[in-house]
Amino acid sequence: MASITDQAPSALTPIFDGWPRASLADDAGPAAFQAAPGDALHRLLAWTSPSFPIGAFSYSHGIEQAVEDGAIATASDLTRWIEGLLRFGAGRTDAGFAVRAARAAAAHDDQGLLSLARTAAALAPAAERALEARQQGGAFLDTVARGWGLDQAADFAARLAAAGIPPTLAVAAGACGGWAGLPEAMLIEALLHGFAANLVSAGVRLVPLGQTDGQRAIAALGPVIAAIAADARRHPQAPPGGCAVLADITALRHETLYSRLFRS
Repeated sequence: MASITDQAPSALTPIFDGWPRASLADDAGPAAFQAAPGDALHRLLAWTSPSFPIGAFSYSHGIEQAVEDGAIATASDLTRWIEGLLRFGAGRTDAGFAVRAARAAAAHDDQGLLSLARTAAALAPAAERALEARQQGGAFLDTVARGWGLDQAADFAARLAAAGIPPTLAVAAGACGGWAGLPEAMLIEALLHGFAANLVSAGVRLVPLGQTDGQRAIAALGPVIAAIAADARRHPQAPPGGCAVLADITALRHETLYSRLFRS
């Protein structure tokens, strides 16, 4: 059977008449993205998508150990656990870092960004949680610089490397959102949604749960995400830090789990 590529060009042309066209020239690259007006929603959907190549799928944020311990055995357990992370753990802390990074980037406050990055890198409570934040942060800056042509991301990565400061995802993503001029409310909610959705996906695979259970969890977490994002924007100078102690302990114990699927 002939494929669509076997048809004559004239047979395909009417399908695409009137559609916006993107250049597929061999030299099309980051400059093509910079030349077009930025579409905030388009960027946010891409940058927080599971397909964005920062390796988020390989981290469970300690959830794998919690499943092993029996602390997470149902969809309700998973939802409550992630809600705790959002309200009292990395969700709350990283939302604050992302807000401050976005505002510092928009204000061209390079020294402020470096100081913020140093603080964020120091607050990881476990080696694997540090790996999770730092590897994803570095990959985020690299992908946005090379794939989306955001030169500030490459410059920031170079300054961090020169200062010996590892990038974290919250600061990297917040700063890139600020440089790209993304609406702050959308940016913070999208980042928190991406964090929560990735953990739901990990839980669905680990417990295991059905995909519908996973969607119920994401739906239930929506108001929590909105509240945490709004609070982070109202109080950007709030001292960073969390009190999700059980989650921190499971992250520490995950480092010695004999057989595992995830890196954190």
